[in-house]
Amino acid sequence: MLRLLLSGPGRRGGTRGWAFSSWRCHLPQAGLLSAMELVNQWTAVFEKEGIPEARESSEYIVAHVLGAKTFQSLRPALRRQPLTPGQLQCIQELSCRRLQRMPVQYILGEWDFRGLNLKMVPPVFIPRPETEELVEWALEEVALRPRAADAQEGPLILEVGCGSGAISLSLLSRLPQSRAIAVDKGDAAICLTRENAQRLHLQDRIQIVPLDVTLEGSWAHLLPWGPLDLIISNPPYIFRQDMEQLAPEIRSYEDPAALDGGEKGMDIIEHVLALAPRLMKDSGSIFLEVDPRHPELIGSWLQSRPDLSLNLVAVRRDFCGRPRFVHIQRSGVRGGCPVDVQPGPLPARVPR
Repeated sequence: MLRLLLSGPGRRGGTRGWAFSSWRCHLPQAGLLSAMELVNQWTAVFEKEGIPEARESSEYIVAHVLGAKTFQSLRPALRRQPLTPGQLQCIQELSCRRLQRMPVQYILGEWDFRGLNLKMVPPVFIPRPETEELVEWALEEVALRPRAADAQEGPLILEVGCGSGAISLSLLSRLPQSRAIAVDKGDAAICLTRENAQRLHLQDRIQIVPLDVTLEGSWAHLLPWGPLDLIISNPPYIFRQDMEQLAPEIRSYEDPAALDGGEKGMDIIEHVLALAPRLMKDSGSIFLEVDPRHPELIGSWLQSRPDLSLNLVAVRRDFCGRPRFVHIQRSGVRGGCPVDVQPGPLPARVPR
């Protein structure tokens, strides 16, 4: 879930109005500056103020104002061309937000996830590169499953904790016959998932439901849509003791409810696993993104709940080699030691 999970001490919520020590936001003194010169200038400012990934941050901001996704995609001539006063003003305003440790995704108001351009607004959780690997693994497993010759529809998918809708919408875009149900207890997440579904023209294939899976009987609201083939989630899984050590970009801007998994990071994970058998088909699968300490905890927890008929069948490592994803299957699958699956290719670096 987090590429830069732990980064220095601080108090959650205490940095939103940070005063930066020596830099005051103002327009550049020079009359004419090119995009390249402005990137260099703001990189130096960010580095001086201790902003992570200073150059990447300045490049994304300048490129965004010039109508490009990346600085490298700008034509060389455009990089050398003097910027207008309006462009300089806009870059200055966005860069000042970065100095306040606002994540680049929120500053730009959009971000790509597996080729889909998604709107981003605080405090809705920002999808990480690791989560793209979770989606890819789920797609690989779906492709391996036999499909009845007369089957008219693809899998029915439930995403728990949809946030921006990144996981559900990515799966729908790759599985044209599939349908999805996306649930989240946060109003902002529900609204953002709905908006992203509409901008991607996927709204007719997804049900977006405000739902708190920790509430008794909440699962009953999902029964009318039929038995599920797949449950997928990047749930809150950070150990509560680790919350105070999160980077300021995370601590100050993202919803803590999307991060805090309780004492052992297992609170929401246990609720998802407990409700899954009531909603899934006999051969249904669960794919979760978790803390590297969780696969062992999940295996032990499932052994203590034989009534759920769930088996941990595989653990997959992320691109840093950490056990980050689990595949759990209902009944019909032989128990035993889960398979340790190696990671896929390394995603692009993302500034936060």
